[in-house]
Amino acid sequence: MSQRTNLLALATSLIIGSTTQPLMAGENLLGTVQGAETLPEGAYELYQKVTIRSDKGQGDYRATNYETELEYGATNKLSVTGSLKMLSLDTSGLIIDGYLPKENDLSLKVSGVEGKLKYMFLSPAMDDIGLSGSIALDYDWVDPHSGQDKDTFSLETALQLQKFMLEGQFVWLGNFGMEATYAKRDELSGLPADFDWPTEPEMEIEFKLGTGFSYRFAPKWFVGFEAFYETEFETEVGQERWSFFAGPSLHYGTADWWWTVSWLPQIKGGGEQYEGQLDTDLHLIEKTEQELKLKVGINF
Repeated sequence: MSQRTNLLALATSLIIGSTTQPLMAGENLLGTVQGAETLPEGAYELYQKVTIRSDKGQGDYRATNYETELEYGATNKLSVTGSLKMLSLDTSGLIIDGYLPKENDLSLKVSGVEGKLKYMFLSPAMDDIGLSGSIALDYDWVDPHSGQDKDTFSLETALQLQKFMLEGQFVWLGNFGMEATYAKRDELSGLPADFDWPTEPEMEIEFKLGTGFSYRFAPKWFVGFEAFYETEFETEVGQERWSFFAGPSLHYGTADWWWTVSWLPQIKGGGEQYEGQLDTDLHLIEKTEQELKLKVGINF
C-alpha cells in the first residue's frame, strides 16, 4: 500500500510539474510589452525579431524590420544586450509631405545598431512584484518610414513590472518608457518645389505606456493580450502624434528555445495627418494600421 501511495504521489508531482513549468529568464511572452527578469549570471540568449508594418490607408505600404539581438547575464541582476537591425520596405501609390517623398522598393539592408543595459531591482520569482529598469542607446542611419538616409540617435529609459499569479500560470506585465531622439535627414534631389523635406536637425521626446497579461493554458503554451500607448512631442509643433495599439499573442517555450507571435492593430490614433487621409481616427504618417511581430529566442 505504501509503495502504491508513493508511486501515486510521484505521478502526481510529475503532472503538476509539467503544468507549472517555470518560465526561463529572457522569454518574451508578449510582442511589445516586456518582462522584468534578467538573465542569470554567465547565461546568453540569442533573439531574432521580425516586425511587419503594413497599411497606411491608401496605396500600398509594407515595411519589415529585422533585429538580431544577443543578451548576456553580466550578473544575476544585470543583463547587457547588443543588437543589429535591418529593414526592407515596399511603398507605392502614396506620397506624404515631409515623410514619404517618393515610392520606394528597398531590399533588405542593415539600418542600425543598439546597445542596452537592464538591471533587476526586484525579482518576480522572489518578491511580491518584479521591477527592473533599462537604458538603451540606439543609432539608425535609415529612416524606418521612407527608407531614405537619415541619422537618428535615441536614448531610451524604461521601467518594467512583472507579477506572477496562480503559481505562475498567469503573468501580468507593465511598462513605462521615455525616449529622447536627435534626427537629421540627408538632402534629396528631384523633389517638387513645394514638397517639404526638412534637413535641419530635429529633437523629439516620446513617451510609452504598455500593459498586458499571459496565461498558460497547456504545458509550454501561453495565450496573451497586450495594449500600449505612444505619444511624441517635437520642438516646433508640440504633440506631434499619438497612437494606441492592442491585440493578442501566442507563446510557446521550452528550456532551450521559445517563440512568440503577436498581432497588433492600431485601435485609435491622432495628431498629424496626411492630405486626403480617409481614416481620421488613426495616426498613419509614422504608424500603420497593422503590426505583426514574431520573436524567436535560443538559450545557451
